Order: sequence, then structure tokens, then C-alpha cells
Amino acid sequence: MKGICLCSALLLAFGLHAQQKVIPLYPGAVPGSENWNWDEAVNDSNAFGTKVVYNVSRPSLTVFLPDPTKANGMAIVICPGGGFVVLSINREGFDEASWLAQRGVTVFVLKYRLIHSLTNDPVKEMLANQRNPEWEQKVNALIPLCVADGRAAVAYVRQHAAEYRISPNRIGFLGFSAGGTVAGSSAYQYTSENKPDFVGLLYPYLPPSLQSEIRSDAPPLFLCAASDDQLGLAPHSVDLYTKWTGSKHSAEMHLYAHGGHGFGSRVQHLPVDGWIDRYGDWLDAQGLMKAKH
Repeated sequence: MKGICLCSALLLAFGLHAQQKVIPLYPGAVPGSENWNWDEAVNDSNAFGTKVVYNVSRPSLTVFLPDPTKANGMAIVICPGGGFVVLSINREGFDEASWLAQRGVTVFVLKYRLIHSLTNDPVKEMLANQRNPEWEQKVNALIPLCVADGRAAVAYVRQHAAEYRISPNRIGFLGFSAGGTVAGSSAYQYTSENKPDFVGLLYPYLPPSLQSEIRSDAPPLFLCAASDDQLGLAPHSVDLYTKWTGSKHSAEMHLYAHGGHGFGSRVQHLPVDGWIDRYGDWLDAQGLMKAKH
């Protein structure tokens, strides 16, 4: 009976995800990649052990709407990770979006541009090429396009705030790993149209080229990572936290002893499994989880 119930719950969750509205991020040709003509695809069997999206050439936003009776006027853009080759769309996207929507948040999951994969197993392809200098050059050339997609996503949400009944000054960004690179960069350079009002980063990496002076009106920052991160990124979160608090800006950081890299919504029966509750506590402490009247 438990197996049947679990299966039913998974089917229901899949149905809810399938019904979400998908919005093209750019109305016409995508700036900087106008000639990209490959089609977005999904892989369910890979070394990551979770569904991934790959070959994104036309960025989009998948919208998760809260129950109107619970809506609190806050919006969050979620940016999944995946090494700029794939998007861990469930573990670092849809699962968190569902959790937040249930608590009154309007969520937009961003599919940003990715490296063109030549096989139907992009994770295997990435792992085989990650030490290849030419591959690294491709990633470095792609990152500015991904950052542009992140800025465009925040700007889109702000421009359509009235349509979604959200406050234009309660729009946040939540990024994981490579998605943390995209989300984190938005906290440094921004305009009034694309500035996030608060930023959450899970095991991110921000290369020096994407860091600059922390502005006087920089958004509050939430950081979370595991000390046993296989990519060694925990110290990077400490560095970002130190820079934020050192410049007299609000920041909160959670470092777990165990959890590895890319934990997202993966259940490991470890304290790190509760990170999203701590994120919710942080949002609540900012006064964001309560509806404005």
C-alpha cells in the first residue's frame, strides 16, 4: 500500500509540474546566440541520478503559482545548476519551486542557455571533457550569456509584477552551483530593472571576473554549502559571507559537515536535508513570507 501511495504522489507531482506555464524569456531571436538551432532535450538516466535538461538554446521561465489565498506578493527566480551543460531541473528547480509555491511564493524556474551537447548523455559528455582546455574555453565563453539570461529573468518578473500580483520590490534570486554563478553575479552589477531584492546561493562559485565592488544598496545574501563539497567550494561561500558582512551588508550562512556538492532536494537523511527550512526561516526573518496589506 505504501508503494502505491508513493507512486500516486509522484504521479501527482509530475502532473503539477507538467501543467506549469512556460514563458519564452526573449520575445524574438535570443541576443548573442541568434543562430543556435538545436532543440532542448531531457535525460533521465545519467551519473547524476536525476532528471536533467540539456541543449537549451531558447531560454524560458516555468511559472509556479501559489494558491491565491496563500499568495504573499513575493517572487523568486530559481536558477538550477549543472556545470553550464545541463540543468538539474527537479533537484535544483521544480522541487524547490513547489515547496515555495505552497508557502505563497510565485516562482519562476529559469532555463538558461547551455553548451551544445553532441550526445544524448550530456552528463557523461561533460565528465569526459571537464579537464579539456577547449571545453573550459567553451564554458567561459558561455557564462556571460547565462548571466545575461539571469538579469533578463529578474527584469521580466519586475516588468510583469502587476500581472502576477507580486510586489516589484520583493523579487529574489535563488541559484545552485553554476546557477549560483548566474544568481550571484546579479548581486554585484545591476540596474533598477534587473536588481534582485534578495539573493540565495547554494554551493556557488563566483569567479573574480564576475565580482566587483559591493554597492551600498546590495541585496541581503543567504549562503549554504557542505564542508565535504567534492568541488571544494565551501571556503568560497565563507569568502562571500566575509565580503558581504565586511561591507556592512546583511548575510546569513549555513555550512553543513556532510552533504556533498549538488545536494538540492536530494534526501540523504542528514541535517543538510533541512536547508530549505533554514532558507524559509531566513525569508521570514526578512519579513518576506508575510503578505503585504
